[in-house]
Formats: sequence, C-alpha cells, structure tokens
Amino acid sequence: MKKNFNKGQGVAMLLVIALVLGGLAYYASIILSSTGIGEDRSIKLGLDLAGGVSITYQVEDANPTSEQLSDTIYKLQRRVEGYSTEAVVYQEGGDRITVEIPGVTDANTILEELGKPGSLEFQTPEGETFMTGDMIVDAQAGSIQNSMGNNEFVVDLTFTDEGAEAFAEMTAANVNKNLPIVYDDQVISSPTVQQAITGGNAQITQISSYEEAERLASNIRIGSLSLQLSELRSNVVGAQLGSTAISTSLKAAAIGLMIVMLFMMIVYFVPGIAASIALAIYTCMVIATLYLFEVTLTLPGIAGIILSIGMAVDANVIIFARIREEIASGKSVKTSMDTGFKKALSAIIDGNVTTLIAAAVLFMLGSGSVKGFASTLAIGIILSMFTALVVTRLILNALFAVGLKAEKFFGKGKTFKPFHLIERRLIFFVISVVVIAAGLIAMGVNGAGGNALNYSLDFIGGTSTTMPFEESYTVEQIDKEMVPLVEGVTGDSNVQTTQVQGTNQIIFKTRTLALAEREELNQVFIEKYGINEDEIQSESISSAVSSEMRADAIKAVLIAVVCMLIYIWFRFSDARFAVSAILALVHDVLVVLTCYAVLRISVGNTFIACMLTIIGYSINDTIVIFDRIRENIKAKKVKDTAGLTEVSNLSLTQTLSRSINTSITTFIMVFMLWLLGVATIRDFALPLMVGLISGSYSSICVATQLWFEFKRKIGKNKIADAPAK
Repeated sequence: MKKNFNKGQGVAMLLVIALVLGGLAYYASIILSSTGIGEDRSIKLGLDLAGGVSITYQVEDANPTSEQLSDTIYKLQRRVEGYSTEAVVYQEGGDRITVEIPGVTDANTILEELGKPGSLEFQTPEGETFMTGDMIVDAQAGSIQNSMGNNEFVVDLTFTDEGAEAFAEMTAANVNKNLPIVYDDQVISSPTVQQAITGGNAQITQISSYEEAERLASNIRIGSLSLQLSELRSNVVGAQLGSTAISTSLKAAAIGLMIVMLFMMIVYFVPGIAASIALAIYTCMVIATLYLFEVTLTLPGIAGIILSIGMAVDANVIIFARIREEIASGKSVKTSMDTGFKKALSAIIDGNVTTLIAAAVLFMLGSGSVKGFASTLAIGIILSMFTALVVTRLILNALFAVGLKAEKFFGKGKTFKPFHLIERRLIFFVISVVVIAAGLIAMGVNGAGGNALNYSLDFIGGTSTTMPFEESYTVEQIDKEMVPLVEGVTGDSNVQTTQVQGTNQIIFKTRTLALAEREELNQVFIEKYGINEDEIQSESISSAVSSEMRADAIKAVLIAVVCMLIYIWFRFSDARFAVSAILALVHDVLVVLTCYAVLRISVGNTFIACMLTIIGYSINDTIVIFDRIRENIKAKKVKDTAGLTEVSNLSLTQTLSRSINTSITTFIMVFMLWLLGVATIRDFALPLMVGLISGSYSSICVATQLWFEFKRKIGKNKIADAPAK
C-alpha cells in the first residue's frame, strides 16, 4: 500500500473514497429500504422481525419418554439451522413438537424440503435391520469427480461410534452386495458395497442428479430422529415485534453513529475526520456483508451490530493515541503517523484475533442464536480491522497530502504523571468481591423463593394460548392493548406474541400458567373481545433453548476461553498474562449476572448474546493494556518490584485515555438503544451497559493488578521485591 501521496494523488484518493462511500451507502439504502426488507434484495430477518413458518408435528410413537422428546427436539434444531441459525424447536403439550423458521412464507416448501420425520433402517440383503437412523450423525449431498473426469453426485454419511462399528462389520461381510436403506417401509436407496467401510464415514455414489442426492440426504437426516412425527398443522406467522422495533433500532443506530463521529472529530481533529469516514464505510460494508452471506438478523443481532459500530472505533483510538505520543516526543507529523500505525498494529491484531478465535469456536460448536451471534461478531471484527488499518490510513494520508499537515490538526499527546493504580489494587479487589458477592446473595435469596434468575420462557418453557379474534390487529395494537391484559393476569412481564397470518388468531406465550390462571385469562379476553371460549387453545410448551443447546453454548464458551488463553499465552510468552485476562473476563460475566439477579431482568435468548458480547469486549480491552505493558517491560528492563510497579502504572496511565474514549463511544451506541429501543431491546441494552462499564473497570483496575501479583509471586522468572535500604 502506498503510504505517501502528492497533492494530486491525495485529491484523487479522496474522490475515490467518496465514490466508494457513496456507492456503498446507496447499496445499503436499497437493502434497508421499505420496499426491500423481507424480499429478494433484503437481509434475512428473524421470526421476531419478519415472521416465518410455524410447523407443529404430532409424535406417532405411544408414550414417548422425555429423553426421546429431548433428543428429537435437539436433532430437529440442528436440521432446521440449515434454513436459519435463528430457527427454534420446542415441545408443545405432551406429544407435539413445534418448529419455527424465520424469513420464509411457504410452509409447503419447507415441509417438502425438510421431509417427513419417519423411521429409517439400514438392512442386510435378506432384509434384516442391522442399523437404525439414530446411529446417523449427518448426511450431506455433494459431488465428486470420478475416474473418467466427470462429475458424480454423492451423499456423505457420518455415523455415531455405535453406527460406525455396525456398518464396518456389515460391509466387511457383504462386499459386492446391496445394503438397502429403508425409510418408512420404502427402499429409498440400495447402494452396492465395494469394500469394507471403517472410520465412521461412508459415501453413497452413482446418484443421477444433485436434487436426488439432496432428497436422499434430507430423508436420511430426518429419519435419524428418535421419534416418528407426522404433520399436525402448519402456519405462516407474523413478526413478533413489528415495524416499530426496526425503525426505532435504526434510528438509535443513526443517532448513535452521528454522536460517535462528532465525538471523534472533536477529540482527534483530522484523524477523527478520517475515522468518521472509515466508520461510515464500515457500517455500509457490514450491511452489505449481512446481505451477501445471508445472515439471519434478529433484534439482538441489530443490537450486536450497533454495538460493533462503537467497538469499531477502538482500533482508530489506539492508532491516534500512538500518533499523538510520537508527535509529543518531537517527531514530525508524517513520521508520527507511520510510527503510530506500526506501533498500534500488535495491540489491534492481538485484541481482534483473540475475539475472532472466540467467534470461530462459538460458530463451530454453538447452535441457534449462539451460532448467529458468532457470525455477526466475526463479520464485525474482520471489517473493523480492515477499515482501521487500511481505509483510515489511506484517508489520513490523503488528507495530509492535500495540505492538512500542521501539528495542530493532529494534536499532541499529554504526558501525565503515572497514576498509582497498582498500589490501590487491594481496594479494587474488595470492590469487585463486594459487587459479585451481592449478586450471589441476590441469586441465593431469589432461588429460595423460586428461580435464582428471572428466566423467560425461552429457558424454562411456559404456556401458549391461541386466541381467535373476530377482527385483525396490528402488532402495535397488540402490544399496547392486549399485552397489558395478559401481564395483569399472569404477572409475567415477558409476554411473547405472534400473529397467525391469514387468520385473526394471536398466540400469547407466557410463563407456565395454572388451570385457574388459564381460565381467568380466557375470561378476560372473552369479556373484552367477545371471543368464543370453545375456540381458545392452551398448551404447555418447552423452552426454546433446550438443555442440549445450553450445553452446546457452555461447551463452546469454555473451549473458546481455553483457546483465547492459549493464544494470549503464545503471543505474550507468559501464562500470567493469559490467566489474568481470563480472570478479568470471568469478573465481568459475574458482574453482569449480578445486574440480572438484582434487577430481575428477563433471562432469555438476549442473555446469551449479552454475555458473549461482554466476553469479546472485555478481552479486547485487556489485551491492549497488556500489549503496552509488554512493550514497556522490554524498554525499561524491569528487575525488581519497584520497577514492576512503575511499568504497570505507566502502562495503565498511557492507555487510560484510549480505554475511556473507546468505552464512551461504545456506551453511546448502547445507550441510544436503551433510550429509543423497544422493551426487548432495553432488557438487552441495560445489562450490556453494565458490562461495558465493568469491562473497562476490570481492564484498568483488576486485570493488570492480578498480573502484577502473579508476576511477583508465581513462575520461574518472578520479580523479586526490592532489597530493603
């Protein structure tokens, strides 16, 4: 990349940047336009924003066990994630399972593509079953190039350990014979065994078309369920939140973005202008990428993107702080710009790569909303690094070339006397312990009378009540008139509503209601809206976030934390940095839990997104400070505790303005969400604001102090106390 422009080249570069920004802005406006949302040109929207298809299956097996139902729900959840990572599956009543898939409007197409869940058997040439569908982990259609150089369509199978053993034994005994695959008593394939197949994977070849391979793979996948299901009903359901949720969130994003840009220009002058232009490009690129990669966007997803806009400023703040430091040391503006970008590089890469590792692990191992959040997070990280390291640099050099060269346009870093933050570490530790203890006590008190946290029906299930009205109502009318009625009877502040399109039916999902409460709720609506009591349907529903999904999320987070720990250990060549960063991360999670426990904020799908966001934000902030400590230790050649204290305080002081400014820009975006957003978004934004404050506090007042203690007391190369004089 060319670093130095003459005046003509600078003008040309600014014109190119303006054209790129204009083109991206136009493209983004088309995607977000009222005529584009929900149609072919738009971003895919989740069930809460755009509605979708709801399919209810009846279990055909008699007296299904809870384990069978749970296993079937989990496997169906993994199947429907192919349509959307935000699809949900939950139990309804004692023997029904409901699938909700956002962003689609043709239930028949989904039913045809998903297939009818039935029994699947692998049989011997004599027709005896040796393996059943529950021994299949996955089946995917694909194509290969055969020995003649032609494309051949195939289905790749993955077995469980039990299935792999059975399949290996049977194929070894039946080489050159056919092993029929039978689905609902019909042979859907009869592949010839060419050799003994071991290792847990197999491939069905000689399929005439890709469509046939897809159909076969779909039947095998759906046939691996523990229970046989038949379609009971299917509906196209309307958005749960309505257009107001989208418009207020977009308004919050626009206002927050303008405030952040203004803040950057006031604080950083010319570099702030460059960052603001790059930020506008970043925002448009995020919108375009969501569309191009068909990422399903829900309301928490919108919140996550708005949050990422605030976090995208972080890399620019690191760079600009470095530039000002170089100018303050007496270097020219141009040299300071080049050096500033170079010195900021390691902190930016380490912070973002650490978070990107977490996103990758969450995407690979998570399910449902965790997977959706991970994709949005990864997009934000990659694009923010590109705009900060490439776009901002190009704009800044172009502005310099056209004449904005004076030092006054860039600012000079102020030298502060190091703050004594290390010496006050005991106070900081006590504050953290008190806050976390308050949360644990609150959870204990709450748990004695019910649930430790205010779990929504996403986590613990509840009651679904379908009310048939004589006329149709808008989402806004439902929220304003009907939801308060439901809340008055149930005392539940987390009511979820869904309209069944093509009818006047409205579904209210609440906490689990006793029989008397169901009857009272029915009577309220009968008296006010004249509903026919015989047509009201009430069913118990399971949690949308199954125990298996929760286990997936916990496993994914734990593995992500271990991977981050290993990466930090590798990059800093010191496990003490890694352990301190992870402990600070745990600190922030516990503080946010305290917020949920004390304020009794609803714990639903947004809870997972909030916690994952805090993890990413917290680790990024800590890494930047640790990067400066690593740099100063090498320069100062620390030998004793006094030197270690000096370096720690100096590093914290040098990065303090960056930590504060990044926290302010990110907080602005989330605060606008809380101020202007709908109730669901506010339940997400409030604990997120607490998490942002905690993340900044832990990076400045906890992480470095922990590392200081570990450096003094643990490890082969620990720093000894200074000798007494």
